[in-house]
Amino acid sequence: MLSIDSLWCGSVEELSTLRSCKPAERSEYRFRRRSSKSLIPQALLHALPDTQVRSHRQRRSGTWPRTRSLNAPSPIQQFGPCGRIMKNSAMVMQIQDPASQRLTWYKPPLTVLVIKKVHDATILTPFVQLVHWLVHDKSMVVFVEAAVLDDTLLKEYGDFTSVRERLMTFRAGTDDLTDKIDFIICLGGDGTLLHASSLFQQSVPPVMAFHLGSLGFLTPFEFNNFQDQVMNVLEGHAALTLRSRLQCVVLRKTTEDGKEKKKPTTILVLNEVVVDRGPSPYLSNIDLFLDGKHITSVQGDGLIVSTPTGSTAYAVAAGASMIHPSVPAIMVTPICPHSLSFRPIVVPAGVELKIKLSLEARNLASISFDGRSQLILRPGDSLYVTTSVYPVPSICAQDQISDWFDSLAECLHWNVRKKQKQIDELSDMTHSSSDTLEEIDANHHDDRPADT
Repeated sequence: MLSIDSLWCGSVEELSTLRSCKPAERSEYRFRRRSSKSLIPQALLHALPDTQVRSHRQRRSGTWPRTRSLNAPSPIQQFGPCGRIMKNSAMVMQIQDPASQRLTWYKPPLTVLVIKKVHDATILTPFVQLVHWLVHDKSMVVFVEAAVLDDTLLKEYGDFTSVRERLMTFRAGTDDLTDKIDFIICLGGDGTLLHASSLFQQSVPPVMAFHLGSLGFLTPFEFNNFQDQVMNVLEGHAALTLRSRLQCVVLRKTTEDGKEKKKPTTILVLNEVVVDRGPSPYLSNIDLFLDGKHITSVQGDGLIVSTPTGSTAYAVAAGASMIHPSVPAIMVTPICPHSLSFRPIVVPAGVELKIKLSLEARNLASISFDGRSQLILRPGDSLYVTTSVYPVPSICAQDQISDWFDSLAECLHWNVRKKQKQIDELSDMTHSSSDTLEEIDANHHDDRPADT
């Protein structure tokens, strides 16, 4: 027989602890034990037959056992060779409050990667000023893409010749920049930050983005007084927004002998991965799985799987909500679905999504990663998407909240409308109301029959 005390104890040690408590303390101990996840006492749960325990768990969690955490994978704390998150005492269960994330350097940064928007003559002057200041005044090693120096317009800047010889060059997709860059500065629009993300498929150094493009949702810094702003960052006076990325793995169909045709392709994206019908006139017919369970089949132009950062890009144009980049989540948005009830959904960041063509699909599907690197999804191929442990540490101009809402207001004109006019004097409203009441009362008296 089980005693009443043993019902709330999961082990012999807990039972002995409860019995050693004073009578007044036993109720408090039982209350603490009742805060467990299961509503059934532990000892009674262990005493149930195995079949009843399994049925109880299935009723609570459904017939689909979870294999992954609902929380996002813990991101790494180090960015590049010498950048990391400053340790803060505001920790809850070893999870740092995103609002307290600030940049610190455990050794002075020496190498900086400058990324500029190509084929834009308006950025050449800021680019030359920045590079000249970094090389001569700060004695830093500056990396630039080789294609940037091929711009013939740079020859018009006479003082750039002395700087050009001291620049380090690389070619995207060929040279590996891992552990070579301490700090990244972007000059241009949002595309420069996406390009910086694509250059680092693992740990990303801190990124400081200047708004010199068209939209600039991800570029909070203005180029005026860039020296003071860069110095603040180099001295460690900056807040960080950890923009989560998606790890996308494309697995090809295996051959008859069990060998894969091609090696798996792994790409990390900052905004979104899009699966659509491409040039085909037929609807896409895509099966969507979440942690191995079939969720739905998408019949429409395609599907967008985006990060919170990407929720204000292609996803919002397709009718999705806008999510703050610090929220750990993955957004799934259909593109022109042939169903009135198919709405965008948000799933926990720790799940794994699998996308493949349905057996009834009439055409192939096209996959694009942040608008680039287009691949073809064929029958039998699978696309796996989950949250990566390598975020993009984006440096804030003010803080996480102010930067994001300023971008909503300035770039997307969020909730912009003409304001309703204010009533100048309350007496006007009361005066007009009294006049109306007097007129009604006068008309009412006129309608009465005369006394006889």
